Amino acid sequence: MTRIDADAPGTAGPTACVPLGPEAVASAADRPEGFRRVAQALADCGHPHAPVWLEVSARTSQEAADALGVAVGQIAKSVIFRRRSDDAAVLVVTSGDRRVDEKRVAAITGPLGRADAEFVKARTGFSIGGVAPLAHATPPVTLIDRELFRFAQIWAAAGHPNGVFRLSPDDLQALTGAPVADVVQAVP
Repeated sequence: MTRIDADAPGTAGPTACVPLGPEAVASAADRPEGFRRVAQALADCGHPHAPVWLEVSARTSQEAADALGVAVGQIAKSVIFRRRSDDAAVLVVTSGDRRVDEKRVAAITGPLGRADAEFVKARTGFSIGGVAPLAHATPPVTLIDRELFRFAQIWAAAGHPNGVFRLSPDDLQALTGAPVADVVQAVP
């Protein structure tokens, strides 16, 4: 497998986004900063679906699926690790009904450690439960798990536990520039 470095192409997110202006994110103006940051990033990239504010918290994949009325697998779950060699954040975006296989991720990125809430907030700018796949404070090394491609439509966190946005797995890859890999535990 190929190792991924933090400054390698495709790990820092999109580079060809065109700003759409403040009117595209006007509905996000009274929301928390992380939600506004994601709304602006999506607007800048011309993503057709603005983030949605849920009246209930969706900190887990199950909570998000219940709130949206979709399958748990349609939730694009963000899991953050800390790369030991350089303390970089490693973001794995996978299907909400799958578990990340840390050994498979480490085979691609190098040895990993656990990321606590303070590390996640400092590196991404988001709290656990609301980590979006884009608009991070510091761009992480990002991997997209192949299991998300089982679905035509998925939902990802939008910078806050109450925020989500709709996209396709192909949209996710285009928005993040991240490679697709097999990084979850085998399903029995």
